[in-house]
Amino acid sequence: MNDDLRERDRQVQTIRGRLDPLYAQVARVIIGQRELVDRLVLGLLTGGHMLLEGVPGLAKTLAVRTLAQGLHLTFQRIQFTPDLLPADVIGTQIYNPRSGEFTIKKGPVFANFVLADEINRAPAKVQSALLEAMQEKQVTIGDHTYALEQPFIVLATQNPIEQEGTYPLPEAQVDRFMLKLHLTYPSKQEELAILDRMAQIEPDVAVTPVLSAQDIFELRTAIDGIYLDDKVKKYIVEIVHATRRPKDYGLNLESYIQYGASPRATIFLTRGVKGQAFLEGRSYVTPQDVKTIGYDVLRHRVTITYEAEAEDMTSEHLLKKIFDQVKVP
Repeated sequence: MNDDLRERDRQVQTIRGRLDPLYAQVARVIIGQRELVDRLVLGLLTGGHMLLEGVPGLAKTLAVRTLAQGLHLTFQRIQFTPDLLPADVIGTQIYNPRSGEFTIKKGPVFANFVLADEINRAPAKVQSALLEAMQEKQVTIGDHTYALEQPFIVLATQNPIEQEGTYPLPEAQVDRFMLKLHLTYPSKQEELAILDRMAQIEPDVAVTPVLSAQDIFELRTAIDGIYLDDKVKKYIVEIVHATRRPKDYGLNLESYIQYGASPRATIFLTRGVKGQAFLEGRSYVTPQDVKTIGYDVLRHRVTITYEAEAEDMTSEHLLKKIFDQVKVP
């Protein structure tokens, strides 16, 4: 049995090694932020959209663009502004007066990698223009529906501190992001390395594409084959249910949680833990994988009450109590 497990691990590690050139290319530009890069790769491999939140200057946009440059995939950046229209995102019909016919002009959402920069600066109708694309992998323009090229990933950024001129994201859209990542400042050593590499007026760094769409699909197949024990499945469901009915788990948190996580969270958490095990070179999922990826999957799906805000309680504080209380298999 142990020999079989070691052989499966060896196979996973061999396939996981195909990601090493991509990490090497990203490291030519991005210093530190290993957790961010890992989550970006995980989202790519599991087909999950990501929301990146952090103060300006933490390389959110640069990290996404660099990862896209390391892939043989199309990339589009959309700068969200208050005057943006839905047609500026998904495209529109253009009338030709000579022929009397309409032609379709596809928008920037027709790409493999779509960076929605400062997504909370556009009004809700523009943010919602992404909903069909994110969930159904298709876009409807006029009477016609167009399938998006696969793989298709939306990576959105938002600034948590400057709220003037911003619009909160609709809950339905927030729930469609598999991961919400909180970026932090680099260490002193990392910042010194950033200074050495990027302080030139024209930094001499170039990224070479190393993975194709076919490579991504093959890596996804390998992730689907990661073993998930029934006990870990039950643990995932228990964690999600604890966000809805904390009293059932001995937690007095009802006054702090307005809405718990949806079944979509269970699906995304399952995908995420398999991806995490794959990135660590294992052929099986452990309960620690659930804790490692759980905060990024659940932090934007647990809606807190005004009472929680009054007591400076965040969704992460509540999730920590849940992870500490729910029994680990």
